This record gives sequence, C-alpha cells and structure tokens, in this order.
Amino acid sequence: MPADDDRSPLPFEPTSKRPKPPKSSPPPKSAKGSVAKKKDAPASKSKQRYSKEETEIPEAVSRRMLRRMFFFSGIPVSLGVLIFFASYVVIIQGLAELPNVVVLLTTLACFGLSVVGLSYGALSASWEEEATGGLLGVEQFRVNFGRMVGSWREAREERRKNP
Repeated sequence: MPADDDRSPLPFEPTSKRPKPPKSSPPPKSAKGSVAKKKDAPASKSKQRYSKEETEIPEAVSRRMLRRMFFFSGIPVSLGVLIFFASYVVIIQGLAELPNVVVLLTTLACFGLSVVGLSYGALSASWEEEATGGLLGVEQFRVNFGRMVGSWREAREERRKNP
C-alpha cells in the first residue's frame, strides 16, 4: 500500500486542510475574582466550510458503492428472510421440529451479516472515478480502510494537540 503522501487526492477529497482556529487568551477576571463572560461573542465558532464541489462524491463512484452495498447486503437479507419463511413452512407442515432459538439466531446472523455487507460494500468500491476495482474489492477495501483509519488517527492527534 503506498504512503498517503505519494497518492493523488480523491476527487471528493478537499484540497486543503482546514485552518486551525487561533488560540484564545483566558477571559479577563472581574473585580470579585470570578471569570467575566463575554456578551458579544457569537454562540457558535465560525468554521470554514468546503464547497459542495469539493466534498461531493462523483456519480460513478456513488453508483459503484451502491451496487456493491446492494450486493453484499442484499444477499444476506434475502437469505435471512428465506430461512425464516422456510423454517415456518417446515414447522407448520410438521416436516421437522426446529427450536425457536435456532430460527432466531440464523435469521439474526443473516441480518447482522447484511449490516457488515453495507460497510464492506462502501469500502470495497474503488474511490477513483476511472478505476472500477476488482470483483470482490479486497484490494480496494485494504486501501480505503487504511485511508479511513489514517484519517481517524490524524483527527485524534489534532484533538490531542488542540484541546
């Protein structure tokens, strides 16, 4: 996996980092020694917002993500519903005696797998407009998961530096 400095930015990745807010000095103390409140300070800090064009996911990438999410999530959901109705028919027809717990756990496992499939579908899609990626997207998952973890670490370091 290439280093983040060597890679080209994604089409929907902002081109510049947000500027750090200036450190403010502690509020002045009043005559009684308590901290005086500023009345003219705005309620929310003004943050630089990126334009829609800078943060928008390209249409090709969005469709690729949706197809993969539908595939990796749709199959387990369909399987869970199929297992539920098949077990209902088996129990009603008296073909077998299935414990309720078995039916519950297998359908819940399928639905849980579909939730994982949603995340995998988004992360296994190629985030480059030109590249389509592989069939299962294992290589793209590694790259995109690395980007996501790197972003989390960077944000955590920023919070530590600027409490």
